[in-house]
Amino acid sequence: MQEIVCAILVLIGALFMIIAGIGLLRMPDLFMRMSCTTKASTLGMGFLMMAVAVRFPNLEIITRALAVTLFVLLTSPVAAHMIARAAYVSGVPLWKRTLVDQLCSRYDLCACTLDSCPTTDELTGAPPVNGNSADEETSPAPESHSGPHRT
Repeated sequence: MQEIVCAILVLIGALFMIIAGIGLLRMPDLFMRMSCTTKASTLGMGFLMMAVAVRFPNLEIITRALAVTLFVLLTSPVAAHMIARAAYVSGVPLWKRTLVDQLCSRYDLCACTLDSCPTTDELTGAPPVNGNSADEETSPAPESHSGPHRT
C-alpha cells in the first residue's frame, strides 16, 4: 500500500513538473513564464517531498522533507517576484497583446518605489469620508513619473 501511495504522489509531482516545463515553452513573455513555472514546480516539488516522506517513514527524513517543502514554499514566490521586478525595471517587454500595464505610470525607476494605488475617493473625485485626511496634510504631493517604455 505504501508503494502505491508513493507512486501516485511521484506521478502527480512529475505531472506538475511537466506542466511547469510546458508553461516555460508555451507562455509568450517572461512574466507569464515565471508565474506558471513557479506555481507548478513548487506544487510538483511538494508532491515529490510527500512521496519521500511516505516512502521513508523515518522522523529525520520526514522532518527534512517538510523543511525542504517549507523552504521552497517561502522562497520561490519571493524569488520570482524579485526577478520579475528586476526584469520590469530593466525594460523587458510585456507580451504584445497585454491589455493593461498597471505599473506603467506608478513605478519610479530612479527610486525603485511604487506609488500607492488611488483610493476610490480619488478615482471618483469625492472628498474623503472624514473630510480631511491626515495623510494628505503630512505627505508631499506625488511627483509624476513616466513608467518604463513598453513596446
